[in-house]
Amino acid sequence: MRLFTIDEANSLLPELRRRLTAIDRQREVFRRLEPEARRASECATAGGGTPHGGEYAQALSFFLEAVQQVLALGIEIKDFDRGLFDFPHLREGKVVLLCWQRGEDQIEWWHDVESGFSGRQPL
Repeated sequence: MRLFTIDEANSLLPELRRRLTAIDRQREVFRRLEPEARRASECATAGGGTPHGGEYAQALSFFLEAVQQVLALGIEIKDFDRGLFDFPHLREGKVVLLCWQRGEDQIEWWHDVESGFSGRQPL
């Protein structure tokens, strides 16, 4: 597990925002194609398929790549819809999580590993 200083975590926010934009784009493709993919899945025993299968597969590939890039940075993904991410951090000798969500300018919150978002406290 990578531990971040507050400055290190804040310095990664521009990169995280770029990755989140890519993730959001692919998730939009999933939402748009979901009814078609569901129909194709229901017909899978009869050959299935959809004319949008390639687009769906490409979106899935790009989505997984962007997610993997975020995880490789050591950032924990908590909620795609809210754009909620945690950065492990050492605070007073204990591992806690610096908490950031879409729309926040910088990291200003932390919480215990056990308490989650509901236990957010200002830095």
